Amino acid sequence: MKTTARRLESVQEYYFSRKLREVAERIKQGQPIINMGIGSPDLPAHPSVINALQNALTHPKAHMYQSYQGLPELREGMCDFYKLHYNVDLNPNSEVLPLMGSKEGIMHISMAFLNPGDQVLIPNPGYPTYASVTRLMEAEPVFYELAEANGWQPDFDALEALDTKKIKIMWINYPHMPTGTDANAQTFDRLIDWAIQRDILLVNDNPYSFVLTDTPQSILSRPKAKEVVLELNSLSKSFNMAGWRVGMLSGKADCIQAVLKVKSNMDSGMFYGIQQGAIAALKMEQSWFADLNQIYSKRRALVEELAIRLGAQFNSKSVGLFVWAKLPKGISDSEAYIDSILNEKHLFITPGTIFGSQGQGYIRFSLCVPEETIHEVLKRFES
Repeated sequence: MKTTARRLESVQEYYFSRKLREVAERIKQGQPIINMGIGSPDLPAHPSVINALQNALTHPKAHMYQSYQGLPELREGMCDFYKLHYNVDLNPNSEVLPLMGSKEGIMHISMAFLNPGDQVLIPNPGYPTYASVTRLMEAEPVFYELAEANGWQPDFDALEALDTKKIKIMWINYPHMPTGTDANAQTFDRLIDWAIQRDILLVNDNPYSFVLTDTPQSILSRPKAKEVVLELNSLSKSFNMAGWRVGMLSGKADCIQAVLKVKSNMDSGMFYGIQQGAIAALKMEQSWFADLNQIYSKRRALVEELAIRLGAQFNSKSVGLFVWAKLPKGISDSEAYIDSILNEKHLFITPGTIFGSQGQGYIRFSLCVPEETIHEVLKRFES
């Protein structure tokens, strides 16, 4: 057998791929495992979204290849969505690109801009895919640390001191996953100025802006953003459409065109019915988000009660689909701790270490479980 490409030596199988296989095997063996580890929304999409998909199935073009740029109505819907919720004006022909999930966008952006030997700034803690895709491109991840003592914001003194000659992309993610830190306009403005001065592409990954936030924010609403910024967004979390794989990329027009050049060589367009469902979702009124957040608020209160029972500390003002918590005093190894919880209480939660070295000493709980399930977990931790 011929050997695999060298690039595969730089990455491992995704943590959740491995761990969920273990969890599934334990369940198969009869263990009553409850999974509070992943952010896969358990709630349904809105009925109008389902109806739009169903009605589209009989359309004469439903079975055909679709445009690489998506339906014009979908791009227009994405632009209307950005205008309504973020007060951002986008050109549907040049400043927005539908994606098959924003994770696809991370790969396509990296393929469009990175050469072997280039460097990429990646948050620590942060979404592991930023680093793995960078390595697959044979580029070098350069981690910038986010610390609780600094409100999980970038250390601008450290950024100013960096040698940035090889840095092509900087990944940011606000609202932040895994910590739940909300977007900060002042941070956005400083990052935009910093990136402009150094000719670095600044990419904000923004799938959580409607989940338990007071005001949804986009970095594209900030002055000068379109000079240097791309933003990924997703229907997965805000519209309970994770398995539908619908995302969008917005921002600097010539960068969008570079990504389209990659994308058009990688797929043959998004299924027509899913596009119609996405168009319907993007028209949801504010009440949709309010109802969703009412459910998540109740779940969060219960998860916070669980964290208190464990002796873990958390920020009650954090946002998004997770509760990020510091391990009980006297415990420092995140992975050993979650394995003990899995073995003793049959509960799977996420160790902070999968998000980087700055995640050591932390754990993450998902809110994507029903209230009755969280009550069951609480019973397992009764003293």
